[in-house]
Formats: sequence, structure tokens, C-alpha cells
Amino acid sequence: MTDPPPPPGQKINEGKGRIFPCEECGADLEFHIGVQQLKCPYCGAEKEIQLDEDSQIEEQDFDAMLAEIRERKQNSQVEDEHQEVRCDSCGSDVIFVGTLTSTECPYCASPIQRENIHRGGFRVPVDAVLPLKIDQPEAEAKIAAWVKSRWFAPTKFKRRGTRGEINGVYLPFWTFDSLTFTIYDGERGENYTTTVGTGDSKRTVTKTRWYSASGRFQRFFDDVLINATRKFSETHIDDLSPWPLHTCIPFTPEVLAGHFARTYDIELEDAFPVAKKLIDTAIYHDCEQRIGGDKQRVHSVKSRYDAVTFKHLLLPIYLLAYRYHDKSYRVFVNAATGTVQGERPYSWVKITLAALGGLAAVLAFFAMASS
Repeated sequence: MTDPPPPPGQKINEGKGRIFPCEECGADLEFHIGVQQLKCPYCGAEKEIQLDEDSQIEEQDFDAMLAEIRERKQNSQVEDEHQEVRCDSCGSDVIFVGTLTSTECPYCASPIQRENIHRGGFRVPVDAVLPLKIDQPEAEAKIAAWVKSRWFAPTKFKRRGTRGEINGVYLPFWTFDSLTFTIYDGERGENYTTTVGTGDSKRTVTKTRWYSASGRFQRFFDDVLINATRKFSETHIDDLSPWPLHTCIPFTPEVLAGHFARTYDIELEDAFPVAKKLIDTAIYHDCEQRIGGDKQRVHSVKSRYDAVTFKHLLLPIYLLAYRYHDKSYRVFVNAATGTVQGERPYSWVKITLAALGGLAAVLAFFAMASS
């Protein structure tokens, strides 16, 4: 049953004023996925999200922002720019707009205390947000199908997984653009066949001739995406890709109404080296393709990164946080595409039974073969 709305104008969150009050009944408006605008959960009134006509998503100068951050730290400029609530269990700092929508941490399923609300210091501004595209019932159905397909998961996990607490949350990401210039040196191998041996030992073998190969090229990298949270398994978050980044809109806090938004804990300066590893891997494969031939040897790759820009994005997921034997497990749903990835416990009883069944099948096969 839905709780009745608070009286119009009531102060909440330790004296912080209401953010997006409903003009009809005074309750908090929430971002509604179906209509892609604000909607009152009590009286149904809708309000269109207002974006300036000239608002657009712009790339930010990487070096300029690093200089600004260093200057703020040197001058001890720490402004109170947003509200956060901290989870005592996992230490997550979560930005929120308006009233909290859950009494459980969406990241570890531990209780969140409202008295843990505090003011956050300077953060690199968010440039764009990708609104939630699928609703919670659809996310629940996708999680239920994913949990059902986990053959070796404990039965209790399967039961809880289909009815656990699911939250729509926004995670922070960095994207990086860069124009790279690369000089490489290596060898191109071309295979050929030749006949060796005589008589019964005569056979055809494949050998390789090697030739020097070198070159230089430019490549532009656009929107190299980096997860900005340390507390999640990078593999599961990365496996939610690809994201429809072309559908992002200029950031407005209205999109966050009624949902949690995680703050970043991988700083901008620390994120670019992670992006460089992805860029370097792609450049290395480019060098191999440019060397050509049947085989390649890459001896050296030297790259320069120019015109580096970045964006700070909030991307939406649905998160099922589940505790099993005092350990937290998380299942993630890309709230724009529906892709599901996650963690789960393993039932060693099921694994043992499966192993014994496999062993029995092997023994039966050899018994039949020998007879």
C-alpha cells in the first residue's frame, strides 16, 4: 500500500527543502520511465523536464580540469555542493535528490540510516545522464530469468532472487576522447611450404620468412568508457556494455528524482590511465593489422595522446542486492538495454552431485565399451 503524501511544504531530510514538489498535492515528483518525465506517485500529475534550448553535451578539457582540481586542493576550496548519504556497511556515498526511496542500501542490501545524510565537497560536474529506459517489472522479469538459468546456485538464492529488493540506480562513468599518433616497428611473417626428407620420411612443412615492417598512423578514439566506482566487480559492470550513449541528455537533477545516484570514487586523474590501457590495446592490434602477413612480431609501439577530453556521465542500472550467509551478492541490469550480469553464490552440494553424476556416466561408458 502506498503511503500518503506528506503535507504540502513539509520539510524533509534534516531540514532540507523539497526539491521537485507536485504542484497539485505537494508530494515529491519522481522520474517516470514510461512517460520520460516527472510524475507524482500519488495524484498522477505530470511535469515535463525542462531543458534549456541551447543546452548540449560538451566535451570537457582534461588538462584544464586537472589544473582546476589541483588549484582547489591547494587553496582548500571545498564547497558544499550536494547531499550524500553514507552506508555504514559498504561505505558507499550516494547522491540523492529529494526523499530517499529505500531504507536499504541498493549496493549491499544493508539498512541505510537517514541520520547519515551529510554534505559532499567539490565534485567534477556531471555532463550528461542516460535516463532509465526499461521499467522495474521488466527488469524483475529479466533478473528472474537470469537467476533461473544459474544451474549451480543455491535454491534459497533462486527463490529470493525473483522477489528481492530491486532498485533503479545511476552509476558514474568517465568517457575519454583522444587523437593518437603512433610509431611502430616490427616484422611481417609470410608463410611458405617446402618439402623435406626423403623416402618414407618425406613430408611438407610450413616455414616463415620475416621482413622488417614499420610505420606511423593517427587514430581518433571517441567515448572510451571507464567505470568510476571501485566497490563493484569491474567485470560485471563492463559486461553491461554497450550503452546507447547517443541517447544521453544534458544533465538535469530531475532525471534522478526518486532514484539513487552513486558518486565516483575513481578520480578523473586516475581514470585516464585506465582508458589508456584500453587505447593501447586497440593501437597494438592496429599495428598488427598494418604489419600484415601471416604472422606479426611487434618490437616497439610509441604513442602520443593529443586533444584529450572527457565527460562525466551517469548511466542507469537496476540492482538486486542480496545477502547470503553474511556475504553480499549483486545482480545488475543495464536499464537502457536489458542486459543482465551479476554475482551469485554456488551450491557445493549441487556441484558435488553433478560431479558424481558425471563420474558415474564416464564409468558406465567404459563399462559398456569394455563389454
